Amino acid sequence: MRPPADTPAPPGTRVHRFAPAERWVHRGTAALMGLCVLTAAVLYVPPLAILVGRRELVVRVHECAGLALPAPVLLGLASRAFRTDLRFLNRFGPHDRLWLSAALRRVTAPASRPAGKFNAGQKIYAAWIAGATLVMLGTGLMMWFTHLTPLMWRTSATFVHDWLALTIGVVLAGHIGKALGDPEARKGLRTGTVSEEWARQEHPLWRP
Repeated sequence: MRPPADTPAPPGTRVHRFAPAERWVHRGTAALMGLCVLTAAVLYVPPLAILVGRRELVVRVHECAGLALPAPVLLGLASRAFRTDLRFLNRFGPHDRLWLSAALRRVTAPASRPAGKFNAGQKIYAAWIAGATLVMLGTGLMMWFTHLTPLMWRTSATFVHDWLALTIGVVLAGHIGKALGDPEARKGLRTGTVSEEWARQEHPLWRP
């Protein structure tokens, strides 16, 4: 347990942030998403396509990775800790509006960006990527099983799939950039614990 907010923590104090199930869901999802992005790049960027070759194999790997993408989250539902985190991610409060307002005004003071276990930016990212994944899965299935839908549907699905894939790539690049700029957040996903000082500064409303 973290000490009360007005009690200084001993140097080096670490607090529990993520259970093993939560960390493995993140790793599994990241690995599958990365595989989807890499194979998509090989399929759509001519120099990469020439370099890698074996287009049919790349297509099959892309399809299988896409179908498996929801699996880590579905398996993670067996974990109470993961289900609790999903509830946190799915709830917005007044403090989230304050966080977004401060972020838009580029105010960096911790007091101006109140956050619980997840800040408003993380909640928006999680909701967006979940929705985008479902759309990609649906449009991908229409492109794969061509006999199930009319030509117009398949053409529209291809358009949506391709442009949404590009958008996902940009958003993921931003997500990775933020992660690279926060070593303590990465350590939390790697080990399950974060420093007390980081928790107070980045998520002052969170109480493990």
